Amino acid sequence: MRGMKIKQRFIMMSATGGYVGNLPVVPGTFGTMVGLLPAFALSLLENAYIGLVLIVLFILVSIWISERAEQALGTVDPGCIVIDEIAGIMVTLWALPFEWPVVLTGFLVFRCLDMIKPFPIRQIEKNLSGGLGIVVDDVAAGVAAHIILRIIF
Repeated sequence: MRGMKIKQRFIMMSATGGYVGNLPVVPGTFGTMVGLLPAFALSLLENAYIGLVLIVLFILVSIWISERAEQALGTVDPGCIVIDEIAGIMVTLWALPFEWPVVLTGFLVFRCLDMIKPFPIRQIEKNLSGGLGIVVDDVAAGVAAHIILRIIF
């Protein structure tokens, strides 16, 4: 860390969700928890479509950051990168009421889908690489979790 340039530090800090991705246990779960903060902020917007635009921009930036972090770490889809979980929970909770039953259910459904990776999420993960592969499978899990939440609530 000491010899890292400011840009590299920013990339690693962002990719690891403020370094929670470096925790020794369940970094994806802690990364998802970090994602509740921007999801909450988006819930305060008057217009859900502005939130959707912000989520898409966040996803695009997450792909770029994940690509750079993966290259810096020299490992394919390292577990410490959790910006993808942040994007996934933002997609999961988009335009839904930020109330504890919705948030808790969304958190649990998203984490289950992200860990189990049912069809087609696993195929997305296998067929894409780099930053795109890191982020898009979590976005797909977020879309699936969002649909499940819409059905439940």
